[in-house]
Amino acid sequence: MEYDPGRDDHGLPYNPFKACVVPRPIGWISTQSPDGVDNLAPYSQFQMLTYDPPIVMFSANQTPDGRRKDSVVNAEATGEFVWNMATYDLREAVSISSTFVDSDVDEFELTGLAKAPSMRVKPPRVADSPVHFECAYMQTLHLPGNTPMGTVDVVIGKVIMIHIADEVIDAGGRLDIPKIRPLARLGYYDYTSVDSVFEMKRPGETRHQLRGMEGKPDR
Repeated sequence: MEYDPGRDDHGLPYNPFKACVVPRPIGWISTQSPDGVDNLAPYSQFQMLTYDPPIVMFSANQTPDGRRKDSVVNAEATGEFVWNMATYDLREAVSISSTFVDSDVDEFELTGLAKAPSMRVKPPRVADSPVHFECAYMQTLHLPGNTPMGTVDVVIGKVIMIHIADEVIDAGGRLDIPKIRPLARLGYYDYTSVDSVFEMKRPGETRHQLRGMEGKPDR
C-alpha cells in the first residue's frame, strides 16, 4: 500500500505512521517548576543525539488546546531535567504519569513513586528506576504542526551526571538489559520491553569505530 500523509488516505482504521517507527525509547522526564513543584511525564519521542559529550532529546507535543507541556516549560525556566529509565516493572506508574493534570500536581505523589535526590540538579529521580541521567538544558527546537497537538517542542539537554544501579551491571561490567527490561513504545496502545539481545559486529570496522560502538570514544 502507499498513502500521502498529508491527505491521510491510507484507508486503514488507524494511521500506521507511529506503528512503523518502533520500538521507541521512553523519555520519562522529571522536572521541577520555579515554584518547587515536581513533575514527571513520559515521552515516547526520546533519543540520544551523541555520546561524546552525551546529549539527549525529548519531543513533547502540545496539548489539544495548544498549551506547552509542563516538562518543557520547567526545563526552559530552570535549565534542568532528569531522564529516568522506564522499565516493565514500572509500566503502570509510567502510564499513570502520562495523565493530563494541572501544573500544580506532583506526579510522583499521583503515582506513589518514591523520589531520590539528584546530585547536580534540583528535579528528583524516580527511586525505583535503575538508570538516570541528570541533564542541563541546552535548547528547544519548536516545530509547528498541522494542529495544536501536532506542534512539538524538541528539548535538548547535556547529560552531566549518570546513575546506574549496581544490581543491573553484569559480571562483565555491562548493563544487563534483559534483567532491566526497558520499556518501549510501539503504535496504537501497544508497548514492548527488551527481554533478549544478540551481538553483531559490522565487518571491516576500524579500531576507532569499534571503540565508539563499545562506548570508549578515542580522544
